[in-house]
Amino acid sequence: MVGGTGDFGLALARRLVDAGEDVVIGSRDAERAREKAAEVGAAGAANEDAVRGVGLVVLATKADAALATAASLADAIAETPVLSVASELTFTKQGVLPTADAQSIAERLAGLLHAPVSAGLHSLAASSLADGPADGDAFVCGDDPDAKELALALAGKVVTGRALDAGPLASARALEGMTAVIVNLNRRYKGHAGVRVTGLP
Repeated sequence: MVGGTGDFGLALARRLVDAGEDVVIGSRDAERAREKAAEVGAAGAANEDAVRGVGLVVLATKADAALATAASLADAIAETPVLSVASELTFTKQGVLPTADAQSIAERLAGLLHAPVSAGLHSLAASSLADGPADGDAFVCGDDPDAKELALALAGKVVTGRALDAGPLASARALEGMTAVIVNLNRRYKGHAGVRVTGLP
């Protein structure tokens, strides 16, 4: 997990460890990675080492570092599937806005990496994962079926509801925008909003 020393990365790592998964938390500083990983029962390593020999790379950096971090790790990641969880947001006095870019961060990552990219977990926050699986469903989108299945399997371990296939990678534009909606709701109602889809079999 690249960027796993942040609040969201650590909360996600804790839930995955609790679910019995082997998790390696990466950071530019290997010692910091090991210290933070120890807090949640995971392993820690420098980013380049954390992405090697794993089944799925979770890119959990902040949005403003996601593209540069991915580009620097492209060779180390090689063809290992990547799950992007970042959302590019703009904070204004009127509220939180989604990116003005025509493409999602996940789509831009796909243009930088040799690996298939999925996007997901945008309806979750560190606070919603703090005490156990997040209440609600999780959404994943992507163009590569095998990579998407890996991401869906991971997502299903960290929510009380279901991990749902939300379509092709282009749908990441909507998923990342959903983060802005959820942040606005949480700010207005002082809660920890989640999303649950009804009417599906």
